[in-house]
Amino acid sequence: MPINARSYGITPDGQEVVLYTLTNANGLKAEIINYGGIITSLMVPDRDGNLADIVLGYDSLKDYLVNPTFFGAIIGRYANRLEEGRFTLNHVDYQLSRNDGNNHLHGGQGGFHKRVWDARILTDGDDQRLELSRFSTDGEENYPGNLEVRVIYALTDDNTLDIKYYAVSDKDTIVNLTNHAYFNLGGHASGTILNHELMIHADFYTPISKETVPTGEILSVKDTPFDFTKFRRIGEGLTQYADHPQMKNGSGYDHNFVLKVSGSEPEEIAQVYDPQSGRLMRVLTTKPGVQFYSGNFLKTAGAGKEGKVYDKWDGFCLETQYFPNGMKYPHFPSPILRAGQTYHHITQYQFGIR
Repeated sequence: MPINARSYGITPDGQEVVLYTLTNANGLKAEIINYGGIITSLMVPDRDGNLADIVLGYDSLKDYLVNPTFFGAIIGRYANRLEEGRFTLNHVDYQLSRNDGNNHLHGGQGGFHKRVWDARILTDGDDQRLELSRFSTDGEENYPGNLEVRVIYALTDDNTLDIKYYAVSDKDTIVNLTNHAYFNLGGHASGTILNHELMIHADFYTPISKETVPTGEILSVKDTPFDFTKFRRIGEGLTQYADHPQMKNGSGYDHNFVLKVSGSEPEEIAQVYDPQSGRLMRVLTTKPGVQFYSGNFLKTAGAGKEGKVYDKWDGFCLETQYFPNGMKYPHFPSPILRAGQTYHHITQYQFGIR
């Protein structure tokens, strides 16, 4: 289906922001702006065919310019946290900004979520895709290397939002790209996700410190609130296990799960089901980890779309990624991108009913 474009506003420094509307043959619709590559809307039918917007967000560019919760944005250069904002690469120490307490979070204050991306529509027969690209200069946010990044969004007729990530650098650097969409399969304004049922194909997770940074341990999910090897209500862990030390450290779920993927082609790593609407979301990826975040601090978002004031647990994220704090622990998958090599990963969100 053709991709439509319209102006969404102007940034304070005079750059135009454009909203792109992707539709498929079944009536699904995704809206994406080239500011931060943000998914602003995702219309998906329920079991009765009624469409609802299942991603949290805002109605205006002004609010996305602030966006303290990173609604729907492309995250980079390094998604999630790096302890004390430090890493060592090729015997050189790099100090990044500390924008999350003592740690570096989601690429810093000027991360990819705060940038206007170049955009073009790619056409292949009757299919169209949205390509967003940007050139991140050597030293941006103190990361090494001139980095060329491309992210391609497609909405396919099998009801999949397909996200392809590419990057190449002229120096060795670190790269960990993801998307920070918050989902609520009942609709963005439908209340909590406590009754959503979640399954993650992971036998292990990475525990976190009180600063929500992985400690380097890799622990079994068995007999813990992190056991989603079978469908489990999200609310069960948030309410019945509230006193679990890890749940306290994260103020809920804010943890990386160790995935069983080959990395060559996207594989299913999670499913989420909303019994009320019947919507089912499958997540597929080539990434080695996924951060399950239960929206513990959504109150900081302020008023969202249609004036909805979001509360904690009104949305969830499944952010496919390399592990947080991945440069500190050699046994974690390496996020190092060598000069001239290509970073390429795929994540897919596939929608159906049950």
